[in-house]
Amino acid sequence: MHVDYLIIGQGISGTWLSYYLQKEQKSFIIIDNNFSNSPSRIAAGIINPVTGRRHVEVWLADEIITFANSAYTALGKELGITAISQKNIIDFSPSPQMRVSFMQRVGEKAAYISEYSEQEYFKNNFNYDFGCGEIKPVYTVHLDSVLPAWRNHLKEKNLLLKEEFEIEQLKIAADKIQYKNITASKIIFCDGANCADNPYFKLLPFAPNKGELLLVQIPDLPTTNIYKKGMMLAPLSKQGLWWIGSNYAWQFDNPNPTPAYKEKTEALLKEWLKVPFRIVDHLAGIRPATLERRPFVGLHPLYPNIGILNGMGTKGCSLAPYFAKQFVEYLLYKKPVLAEADINRFTKILMRG
Repeated sequence: MHVDYLIIGQGISGTWLSYYLQKEQKSFIIIDNNFSNSPSRIAAGIINPVTGRRHVEVWLADEIITFANSAYTALGKELGITAISQKNIIDFSPSPQMRVSFMQRVGEKAAYISEYSEQEYFKNNFNYDFGCGEIKPVYTVHLDSVLPAWRNHLKEKNLLLKEEFEIEQLKIAADKIQYKNITASKIIFCDGANCADNPYFKLLPFAPNKGELLLVQIPDLPTTNIYKKGMMLAPLSKQGLWWIGSNYAWQFDNPNPTPAYKEKTEALLKEWLKVPFRIVDHLAGIRPATLERRPFVGLHPLYPNIGILNGMGTKGCSLAPYFAKQFVEYLLYKKPVLAEADINRFTKILMRG
């Protein structure tokens, strides 16, 4: 079997890469083992225009958020699902100092944030003593609908192989690659943190980190917003089910959930919520973060038939559609990838490999 592209991984990056290749009528096969705890499958799917305690505008916020909203809306229509919804963040200040900091940013006319107009509005459901603000627009990508729906689409067209990718089976020639009985013009790795151990890309400055979350049943909490007080509390597609997280562990002994996180987060919920809740699951995943907090997009300088679309960190839902489209336009029309994401910035490092 010969295809134009062999794609490794059907997380959010592999999904968008295959989507745009299909739009260009290019042939491909995706290899994916449907690992249930991959970051794309357990993320909340939040597209947030600000980041950090200072509520700083995220990289490329204006351009990327508009693009992502349009892309997911179009994908949802094609798949017959709701792929994205606007759910602004109600940001409860956890301390007087954080309240002062937030209001300073509001006074500086910082983009995307404001004081919430009715400070007592959420008192029936939450305990909070230091006021609340609003972050908008914020979007939730319904990953629990998007990824399975695209996977079913791939299955119907026989474009998906559910198996573990075995890199030792990969053979590289001057003008093609071969993997078992598949030949392709190019292979593109969209396999998240696994790529940090890939012999072709292991020299890139990956900085994988572990995140944990709880899935919580909160039937009486309105699902109109995402709520934040130290952690994010986000509604999922299934009625009454909420996602709360996440933390960042840069050094960890194993990828599994820890009792310490569950205890800490349960205590936070008990202190914060006035409505009943029940923990239904505790999950963990490894994010494909990078030292520069910028993605890795492009072709290997020594092996131009090997590519990568990876390193999205916590911003996969917003960055993946934007850079997948850029990458496809580079592959087909030689349009440049944004310099800050192009792996050409690591040519000297990759040439060592």
